[in-house]
Amino acid sequence: MAEATAADLGLFLLRAVIGFTMLAHGYNHVWGGGKIEGTARWFASLGMKPGIVHAWLASITELVCGPMLIVGFLNPLAAAGVVGVMSVAFTINHRPNGFFIFRPGEGYEYVLNLGVAALALAALGPGAWSVDHALGLDLSGWKGLAIGAVAGVGGAAFLLVAFWRPEPKVSESAAS
Repeated sequence: MAEATAADLGLFLLRAVIGFTMLAHGYNHVWGGGKIEGTARWFASLGMKPGIVHAWLASITELVCGPMLIVGFLNPLAAAGVVGVMSVAFTINHRPNGFFIFRPGEGYEYVLNLGVAALALAALGPGAWSVDHALGLDLSGWKGLAIGAVAGVGGAAFLLVAFWRPEPKVSESAAS
């Protein structure tokens, strides 16, 4: 019994930290700094067209999936939201900057860790301290992993193919 409780606590802590992180990011995108308009300009500058649509899509995903993870409701779908947002962030912003986040432009270690941790949560399930458990929903194991991967990575891939239009890079030799 003690082992199950420790595992449930561990899953809750992981859900809570990832969920809070996503909720905070969504809040910041909409109401912090440059507000949603500033987020939209930033997304557009990264090639996500139209920027305002993608700013809202990312922000709503973070504002909805964060609390869903915290309470453990529809866990693999909530995790898929995190996987999707982190996959897009990895591709359009962090990947070219290398691994370490302290590198100029911020590397991908942060988004990689959040995305993989969310994918692991999709597979492991939310544990006994969750709404899913209280409702008798068992979407863990291969089923949860498949939902998290297909909806998260697949959704991100669709979004990128349909809407990502980065400006072409000008080589130094062409610029001179």
